[in-house]
Amino acid sequence: MRTVYCILTFVLIGLFSFASCSKSEQPGGTNYGCDTSAPVMGAVNYRDELRNFIQEISSWARTRKPGFIVVAQNSTELLTTTGDTADPVMPDYLNALDGIGREELYYGYENHDNVMTPDDVTTEWVRFGKRAVANHLTVMATDYCSTPAYMTASYQRNEDNGFISFATPSRQLQTIPAGAPYQENANNINTLAEARNFLYLIYPNDQYISQLKATNYDVLVIDAFPPEGGAHTWTPSQINSLKVKNNGGKRLVLAYMSMGQAEDYRWYWNPDWLKNKPAWLGPTDSDWEGNYYVRYWMPEWKALIYGNANSYTQKIINAGFDGTYLDPVDASGYWENPE
Repeated sequence: MRTVYCILTFVLIGLFSFASCSKSEQPGGTNYGCDTSAPVMGAVNYRDELRNFIQEISSWARTRKPGFIVVAQNSTELLTTTGDTADPVMPDYLNALDGIGREELYYGYENHDNVMTPDDVTTEWVRFGKRAVANHLTVMATDYCSTPAYMTASYQRNEDNGFISFATPSRQLQTIPAGAPYQENANNINTLAEARNFLYLIYPNDQYISQLKATNYDVLVIDAFPPEGGAHTWTPSQINSLKVKNNGGKRLVLAYMSMGQAEDYRWYWNPDWLKNKPAWLGPTDSDWEGNYYVRYWMPEWKALIYGNANSYTQKIINAGFDGTYLDPVDASGYWENPE
C-alpha cells in the first residue's frame, strides 16, 4: 500500500568503490547494478537485511503453524541477486514466500488513482512477476482505478500475465467494489495457488465482518484488528466465519502486517517515542499520516514483529489467520536513498 519510489543512481565511494555493493546508511551511499548480497564491512546491506527479516518471519511462523502463508508486497527486485529481472533468483527468499504483491501495475502510478503506469515500469514489473510465477509463487496485483474500462483492462491484462488481481476505486482500501468478483467461483480454495481473485480491504468499520462474509472472493486480505484498535485482534470465531464464501466455498484469510514501517495506531506504539526515539525508529512517512520508517534490521523492531508471545505475527496466528500479507516490502528503497 505504501510505495517508496527512489531514483536509481551509481555512486563511487573512494578507493573502495569496487567493493561497495551494499546499501550503507549514509548520504549518497546508494550503489546499484552489482550483487546486493555481497557483504561489506561496516555497512548495512538494506536489501539483504530485508530479505533476511522476511525469511525469519516466515520460518518462525511456519514452525508454529505449518503451511502459514506469506506474501510480500512490492519491491519485486528482492527476488533476484542484483535487482535485475534477468539475473538469478534468491532461492531462500522465494522459499519463504507463497506469493508477492504488486501495486499500481497498470493504474494508480505514484499514488495517483486512474493514472496509467508508464509502459517501461509496467514491463519491468511484469517481468519480475513472471519470474515469480515461474518459481511457483502467486502474484497478487492491485490497481487503483475507478473507470470501468480501466478496471476491466486491469483484470484482463493481469489474467493474461498469469496473475490474480484486484482493481479498487479506493486508495485507502476501504471499499468493496460493486458486483461479483472477477472470475467468481464456488471452488474450495486450500492454497494460494488455487485462488482466482482476492479482496484487499484493510480499513475496518463497524460492519466489516458482515460485509466480508457476504462476498465470494477466494482470498481476503484484511486488517488483523477491529476498528477500535487496542491489542486484541479479531477473534478466532470471527476469522473462521470469514473462511467460507457466501456461495459456500472455502477461502483463505490473510492478515495485513506492516513490518517495514511502524504505525502509531497499533498496540505496541509508545507516544514517548516521539520525544525519546528508540534507535530503530526513523522519520515519518510524509505520504501516510501516523506511519514511520523503521530500521528493520534492528533486533528491537524485529521483536515487535515476531519471536515472542506478544509479537504481531503471534497475534495473527492466535487469531486463526491462514497467513500474512507483508507491507511495505519496498522499505529498503527509503534507506538506500532517504532523500
